[in-house]
Amino acid sequence: MNIYHISDVKKYARCPHLFLRDRQERDQPGAAKTAFIPFVRLDMQVSDIAARKLGIHEEKAFIGQKGDDPSLALAAMKDHDWLIKARFVYDRLRVKAPFLHRNGDGWDLYFVYTGLYPMADDMLFYTAMVWVLEHNNISLRQMYVIHLNPDYVRHGDLDPDKLFIISDCFYNISHNPTKPVKEQIYAHARDLKPLLDGMDACTFQTAGAPVHTSKCNGRTKCRYYDICFPHEKEIPDHSILTLSAARYKYDMEKEGRIRLRDADVERIEGTRMQYAQILADKNGGLFVDKAALSTWLSRIHTPITYLDFEWERFAIPPYEGMRPYDVLPFEYSVHVQDTDGSIRHNVFLGIHDDRKAMVEGLLQDIPQEGTVLAYNADAAEKIRLQELAHDFPQYADRLLDIAARLEDLQLPFVTGTVYDVRMGGQWSLKKIMAMMNDKSYNDLAINQGMEAVSQWRHLDHEEHGANDQDIIDGLKKYCGMDSYAMIVVYNWLKKIVKEG
Repeated sequence: MNIYHISDVKKYARCPHLFLRDRQERDQPGAAKTAFIPFVRLDMQVSDIAARKLGIHEEKAFIGQKGDDPSLALAAMKDHDWLIKARFVYDRLRVKAPFLHRNGDGWDLYFVYTGLYPMADDMLFYTAMVWVLEHNNISLRQMYVIHLNPDYVRHGDLDPDKLFIISDCFYNISHNPTKPVKEQIYAHARDLKPLLDGMDACTFQTAGAPVHTSKCNGRTKCRYYDICFPHEKEIPDHSILTLSAARYKYDMEKEGRIRLRDADVERIEGTRMQYAQILADKNGGLFVDKAALSTWLSRIHTPITYLDFEWERFAIPPYEGMRPYDVLPFEYSVHVQDTDGSIRHNVFLGIHDDRKAMVEGLLQDIPQEGTVLAYNADAAEKIRLQELAHDFPQYADRLLDIAARLEDLQLPFVTGTVYDVRMGGQWSLKKIMAMMNDKSYNDLAINQGMEAVSQWRHLDHEEHGANDQDIIDGLKKYCGMDSYAMIVVYNWLKKIVKEG
């Protein structure tokens, strides 16, 4: 009999191919692995800290272990008031209950959410847990979600009591409590047997060919996307499939509308980016709104500073003054282009909490006048500068002055002011730099943002065997490439506005 976990059920419900590919990786020795680097760092065992919030004396609680026979948890319920990470099975579904607490002749269930505001958008997880527990004849009295407190600020040692909030309600998008957890779970309860039967019967043959949905490359691209749709890696630059945020592009391709210029204007969303893409294909590969680009370029004044940050995000604050999900910048690269055209470069790389030294270096390396350019500045560098200003009020005025002088080099691209079909519907700095006859990110040992974060984690953890100097050199070259690439892209924008 197959045994599944809730994560398997969620994958199958999202996409049978996701479920199958994931199982193939786990079950077949030698199968190709798709590396995943978490965006948020979580070094501590959340359940251990949450247990302190709940006032549990672990020596008096039953603590489940990986691989436990489910009979152990059922037996423990006879003489323990608290169960932590207890394993239960019903039918083919195995679950790990975060916390169960005896309440009279029943039990209170505590879920653990490692975010700030648990919403009722993951009901399959909650209902599956309850489905298994209740089919083990466990009477559930109350249900809670333990989540991180967004207002907690670390001072000294971590304070579990202030770090967590115990809520009997979910939250809405405005971060206000809404319906009770128990009420919502029972409102969405369903029998999971048909789903488990479908998982048992699921094969690549029964699943059929992969089908594009919004879940394939929505907020985050599925890690199996290129395996499911390998032909898209080879599509030409002018393909209709590169049309940005176009709901009907696959339908149009099936109808024979192969190129961007063939798009049915009645079935596009009408964004500036889409029109720029279509016009670029009609104009031989490049579209430039010269009036708009000239206006934007007129805002840039020398000396020009090209700024790039690298940072880590922590779920649980590790350092003084930090909140849950705060960001810790660990590196910056600055290229400064003076009025005479000369360029100088400085890079700072810190390990552990070196924010103060970073700020002092930044203020020394960035001129007190001129434009500061960053790529995706409004969503990245500007926020980092504002956060540092908050953390170090003695430097706030100067940091906020730098933030006020920021211009976003991404703006001409995301607004459709400039589009080159070689961008392929993307406008990352790396993608645009690939069009230039210049240095390549592919030449670097570290050539992806999350790879840089992953390598820095090795340094921060002081892992035995990590080649520190190689990592340091790789991080400096990668961050330096980002700020250098901005020089190349900025000069290209100046060139194309003058041509023609």
